[in-house]
Amino acid sequence: MASRTSGKGSRSTTGSPKPRAGRTGGAAKKAPAQKAAAPAKKRSPAKRAPAKKAAPKPAPSPTGGVYRLTRAVWLGLAHAVGAMFRGVGRGAKGLDPAHRKDGLALLLLGVALVIAAGTWSNLHGPVGDLVEMLVTGAFGRLDLLVPILLGAIAVRLIRHPEKPEANGRIVIGLSALVIGVLGQVHLACGAPGREKGTEAIQDAGGLIGWAASTPLLFTVGEMLAVPLLVLVTLFGLLVVTATPVNAIPQRLRLLGTKLGLVPDTSEPLDGAEGDDERYDDQWREQSSPKARRGASRRFSGSAALDPDSAEEAALSKRRAPRGSSPLHPAAEGRQLDAVDVAAAAAAALDGAVLHGMQPSPLVADLSHGIATDRDGAEYTVEVPGAREADSEPPAARAGSVVPDLTKAAPTASDGLPPRAEQLQLSGDITYSLPSLDLLERGGPGKTRSAANDAVVASLSRVFEEFKVDAAVTGFTRGPTVTRYEVELGPAVKVERITALTKNIAYAVASPDVRIISPIPGKSAVGIEIPNTDREMVNLGDVLRLADAAGDEHPMLVALGKDVEGGYVMANIAKMPHVLVAGATGSGKSSCINCLITSVMVRATPEDVRMVLVDPKRVELTAYEGIPHLITPIITNPKRAAEALQWVVREMDLRYDDLAAYGYRHIDDFNAAVRSGKVKPPEGSERELRPYPYLLVIVDELADLMMVAPRDVEDAIVRITQLARAAGIHLVLATQRPSVDVVTGLIKANVPSRLAFATSSLADSRVILDQPGAEKLIGKGDGLFLPMGANKPTRMQGAFVTEAEVAAVVRHCKEQMAPVFRDDVVVGSQQKKEIDEEIGDDLDLLCQAAELVVSTQFGSTSMLQRKLRVGFAKAGRLMDLMESRGVVGPSEGSKARDVLVKPDELEGVLAVIRGETP
Repeated sequence: MASRTSGKGSRSTTGSPKPRAGRTGGAAKKAPAQKAAAPAKKRSPAKRAPAKKAAPKPAPSPTGGVYRLTRAVWLGLAHAVGAMFRGVGRGAKGLDPAHRKDGLALLLLGVALVIAAGTWSNLHGPVGDLVEMLVTGAFGRLDLLVPILLGAIAVRLIRHPEKPEANGRIVIGLSALVIGVLGQVHLACGAPGREKGTEAIQDAGGLIGWAASTPLLFTVGEMLAVPLLVLVTLFGLLVVTATPVNAIPQRLRLLGTKLGLVPDTSEPLDGAEGDDERYDDQWREQSSPKARRGASRRFSGSAALDPDSAEEAALSKRRAPRGSSPLHPAAEGRQLDAVDVAAAAAAALDGAVLHGMQPSPLVADLSHGIATDRDGAEYTVEVPGAREADSEPPAARAGSVVPDLTKAAPTASDGLPPRAEQLQLSGDITYSLPSLDLLERGGPGKTRSAANDAVVASLSRVFEEFKVDAAVTGFTRGPTVTRYEVELGPAVKVERITALTKNIAYAVASPDVRIISPIPGKSAVGIEIPNTDREMVNLGDVLRLADAAGDEHPMLVALGKDVEGGYVMANIAKMPHVLVAGATGSGKSSCINCLITSVMVRATPEDVRMVLVDPKRVELTAYEGIPHLITPIITNPKRAAEALQWVVREMDLRYDDLAAYGYRHIDDFNAAVRSGKVKPPEGSERELRPYPYLLVIVDELADLMMVAPRDVEDAIVRITQLARAAGIHLVLATQRPSVDVVTGLIKANVPSRLAFATSSLADSRVILDQPGAEKLIGKGDGLFLPMGANKPTRMQGAFVTEAEVAAVVRHCKEQMAPVFRDDVVVGSQQKKEIDEEIGDDLDLLCQAAELVVSTQFGSTSMLQRKLRVGFAKAGRLMDLMESRGVVGPSEGSKARDVLVKPDELEGVLAVIRGETP
């Protein structure tokens, strides 16, 4: 027992801390038991060793708590002041914009008073010193005018707060005016510099005048500085008064009329002009959302006014003289509002008729219907109802009747008017143009149908289901597609409409839906949907247009009819080259036929000559033998490449004449030749004649690029780069618009594009550099992108039948027989005499013969080194020269004997080329 006790005691003294003084013996005996239980307590998460340690006492504050009290009071005051100012700021945001503008005007007026006190009188104190330092230092002698200027700006803000758009213009104009005037004042006072002190600068034009005049004096001198500053002053004056330079005489005449210096020659139409402005203002007030909501509350539940009485009251009020009393001074407010709306509509209608314009359907169509405002209240009133375009959201007008905005069909003319001067051809031949009666007339365009209303309902339902604030506000029906115009509500992204393309296609049951975002020239998104009943666009209808009859340019051709119902015509001389591309059956060949027929109907052979390339051999055979051809129709791709090379030579010859006689365009040169201003040099037997336009039409570019891609591309690039001023224009057509056919160089130099339906998006990007052609529906449906346009125009290509083409061709053949150029065909005839054994090595053989004859050394290894060809090719060239008597037979490893002298080289090369020596 004693041993265990002693053992415990020994363990307690060595393994556990000693008990503190003052503990009892029982407590000391319990220490070993606590030590044994210690491992179990360590595993318990409830024990925290730091909790046993007493927290250190904070050090006593040296200020006795005064700092903390001061800091708390300061933060409390700061929070209170900040909350007060934030509340004032939020209240300022809620102020009416008119109050904010008045506050700015009054602030400027106060600043003007302070500056006037500092400049006009001797204001003492820091404010006076600040005004003298800033205003007098900056404006110099003209510091007295600064308060007047600020006062005028303040008065303008008070009188015209509704015209904030002119503030920027006035600021720019006043800045230029001040700079110009102060610069002149500084120069007039001797142009003192900084070396003369601040008082000298203040006594002149101030810092502004010094900064405006010093650089001009340093760069151009005083003689030019004054006129330049005068021009700056004049510019500022014109900008402030919003007067263009061309309107200065008119403004001076009006000023003289107001001052009584010039008699007033204008005759007012009984105050009609003032009434128009007054009623236009009333119409704007009635069209505002607040006015409509007020009208809806006044008219809600009330009976409709009599249309006849409202119109009569409006017309009587419209004709009332200025200054007269109102028509019904004791009438109720709702009657006056209804009369004002009808009067505004009648005023707009009268104003349109007065100025010789057709009244807008938005104003002229006064309909008696029920209108609904944003609050949902309905009212019946005689207003422009069915076709009005007010400022309500599009969703509020979804239930209204959508107007048909298609252009009315133009009145067809009987034919082209006779030319003022009949063109005389070579000899005594008088050529008469074909009559337009040879071309058939088409029927009138189709108008609104039930299918259009069904599509409008489907589109409105899609917008409603997907919760898009948009509505269909109109549509234009074309021969192939109908474009529906969709207006968006406020804060609605355009991407919300474009993202619904597939849903719209599903709703209208048509896969060929094309979205235009936005329509060029309109704040609307266009949705083009194909018509179930397509129309035919006849070539004769396009050529019978008044525009076509008035424009006598021979290169004006008919293309088709656009989506808005208007006919599309283009001047090839302004394109100046066009690329026509599309898949098989898309309408490309019909477009080429329309181009050629348009030229035959409108131009004589003296005006336009054509080169037709038809590798298919069957597309352009109907035009064989017309007098406009300069060479027979070319069907061989190799001959087509040579014809393009001839066009390049013809272009160079024309440019030689333009450079020799000092003209920049072929039209100017032809006019000078016809008037006799240009004459050939003395001793020359040449007879100057006007150059005709040369139109080169290639029906299939892909075949040419397969046979001779390098030669064809080089010729096309040269023609498209330079031939515009020479009167040579290209029309390139292909059904395979790939990058190896329509290369980058050809695309860069052919600015005008006409794309028909393609089979893929990549082909559309090759033609138009943008998507769209892959969604066309074929059979003449195309996208026309002329030079300078940003977005293509969708159109239906015109169509001409084979019978019409045959009739026009027959008329042209009866007038004149074709006169072909011999030099276009000479190259191809010489090409046939080349030995077939040479093949494609003609150029290489000519180089080898020239090298051997000039060096008088016939070695195969030399040909390998000089011409960089292999041994087989060099040996073949040597055998060809041996068969033609250029070198002798082979003698082993020795060089062959050269049998031709250098002076006989030209004849040898002519024999090799197949020409006559």
